[in-house]
Amino acid sequence: MRFMMIVKATTDSEAGAMPSQELIDAMQKYNEELVKAGVLLAADGLQPSSNGIRISYPDPGDKPKVVDGPFTEAKEMIAGYTLIDVKSREEAIEWALRMPDPHGFGQGEIELRQVYEAADLTDNTESLAKEAALRQQLEEQKIR
Repeated sequence: MRFMMIVKATTDSEAGAMPSQELIDAMQKYNEELVKAGVLLAADGLQPSSNGIRISYPDPGDKPKVVDGPFTEAKEMIAGYTLIDVKSREEAIEWALRMPDPHGFGQGEIELRQVYEAADLTDNTESLAKEAALRQQLEEQKIR
């Protein structure tokens, strides 16, 4: 089961404030634990929304709308994420609880969400086969 730990943004992260060395060290130690356990798939911080772009589809069939950041409501933004592959929801919660305060100032908030698997979305064998082939291509690209 894949889960994404979504680190919510704060006014500091949206302002581009860099983490302390102490926090960087704590996050590296945490990520090392995830790697040693064999559950880490990806983990990255995101630049502030001032460097972001939003693409929306307000009218069906029309061209998408492109808007440059910054965006408002920092508490609804994402400052980073960690993607893990675990055996259960409980294990995902355990890992999320072990993450250091992601902003280091007591403002951290993590949202934990399970990732859909292709079989959760469809039972169409052709679609499932295409999805499996794409995932295989990705794995082969990683090996190169």
